[in-house]
Parts: sequence; structure tokens; C-alpha cells
Amino acid sequence: MSALLLRLAGPLSSYGSTSSFHRRGTHPHPTRSALIGMFAAAQGRTRQHALAPHDDLPDKPSYHDLTFTIRLDRPGSPHTDFHTVGGGRPHREGLRTSKGGYRSADRSTLVTRRDYLADAVFTVAVQGPAPLVERIATTLEHPIWAPYLGRRCCIPDEPLVLAASVRDPVTALRTTVPLSLPAPPPPGAATVPVGFVWEQQPETTVAGRHYELPHSPLDLTPGQRTYTTYSVWSTTEPLPADLYAGPQPLHALTAYRHAHHRADRTPHRLPDYLLDQEPPCPPSSTPAC
Repeated sequence: MSALLLRLAGPLSSYGSTSSFHRRGTHPHPTRSALIGMFAAAQGRTRQHALAPHDDLPDKPSYHDLTFTIRLDRPGSPHTDFHTVGGGRPHREGLRTSKGGYRSADRSTLVTRRDYLADAVFTVAVQGPAPLVERIATTLEHPIWAPYLGRRCCIPDEPLVLAASVRDPVTALRTTVPLSLPAPPPPGAATVPVGFVWEQQPETTVAGRHYELPHSPLDLTPGQRTYTTYSVWSTTEPLPADLYAGPQPLHALTAYRHAHHRADRTPHRLPDYLLDQEPPCPPSSTPAC
């Protein structure tokens, strides 16, 4: 088993919870579906084959073998974006009804609401079979399809990959990975309370809450999407106040990333399917790009 540390941060993020009809909600932290979808997209897998085993890796691991631990550095602020569809168009060019007709002129505009988390930051430990974790780290840094934070409009900040081949990710989350807090710790404080979400029952004396989430994907094929529930535990842990990375955390994060990469002597090789591909040209580029 091995582990990978990710930092999911950006101006906006959205991790689908209730997503039906005109309301698209978000969960307060990344879900299994959002994380696995990101990994599959970076690898270039279609939705039909997103969850298939990795036949080219030892023991053929799959994303179902992964376990996640999420540190809620900055929960973010709820934000709702209002969209309108169909308004102002001629009658027979507007929105259709479920019976195949068209909406009446006085009901031609449909308002939808999409929920986001603004300025949220999550640090995620991804644990699983070492070959699969290394594959995820490599493809996130050299993605075929760009990763995003739940929705395509939600672009992640850098650095996305903080560390690969981490031996004890829980200790790293508690003691070494820089914190991006909503506000500086109080003067003289030795610790700060930080939320955690665990997929394995934590070995801690801190009282927590146990519940289930319905976001573990079984099939991501369009029209056949199915999910099952998975257990999580929520706790609040006292972390050292000196982990605070300041209002501009890029310097602390870069130093942590470089220190870890110097300590990791294992070279990361691109898989063959990436080595064999030509880098895509931007749409506006000339053929000589």
C-alpha cells in the first residue's frame, strides 16, 4: 500500500449531492465519485470504462481499492449561481415538455440553481495499491483530460499533487502538510481545530460522527449511472498552529512539495500509453506546433 497527497483548492468547487431537475447541489467536501472521476479523466478513460480494473498493473487494481482521508483546511462559503434557459426564443424553438410539446410562452424561461463552494481548500490522502497510486500521481501531473473540482468550470489551483509515495499520510496530514486556514490562529495558540473526514474509522480519542454517503460509483456509463453507499467518520482534530501557511500559502506549499520530492528517490515513469502519444495542439495553433 502507498499514499498520495492532493490539495483541492480553487475559486469555486462543487461536489454533486442532489443533482436533479432545476437544482444542482454540492456536498460540503469532495466525494468518492468526484475523486474517482478526476482520476479516470486524467488517465483518459471514457465514462463507460472509468471503473474498469487496470489490467496492465500487478494484481489488476481498480479505483474501488482506494481509501480517502480528507482534511477540511478551509470549508469555503456557499455560493448559488442562477441560470436561465429558453427565455426569449420563439414558441417552437424553446424548451420542450416531457410529453414532447413545447412550454407555453409564459413558462418559456426555466430558472436553475447551481450550488458551489467558494474559496474552499481540502487536503486529501489517497491510499491504495502502490502501482495504482503511482499511476494516479503521474497522470494528474500529465493529464489527458484536465482535472477539475467537481464541474468543468471549477479549475484547481497549483500545486494539485503535494506528495507521492507517502508512507504515513495520516501523520503527514496531522503534523507536516501546510494548512490553508480561513483566518490566522489566535495569538499564542498552540493548536487549531481542523475537520477531518475518514473512510476508515480513525484511531483517535476525539469524539466523531459516523454516517453514510451515497456517492460511491458502481457504473458511470451515461444513462446507467449507479452508486452505492459508503461509511465515513467525521472528527475535529487539534493540529499544530505553526502548520498555518499564511495568507499566501504558495511558498510554504512549494517548500513542502520540493522537500518531499527530494526525499523520494523513486523515479516516476510515464506509462507507455502516455509516452506513445503526441501532445495535442491548441485549436488556434499551426500544424507545426
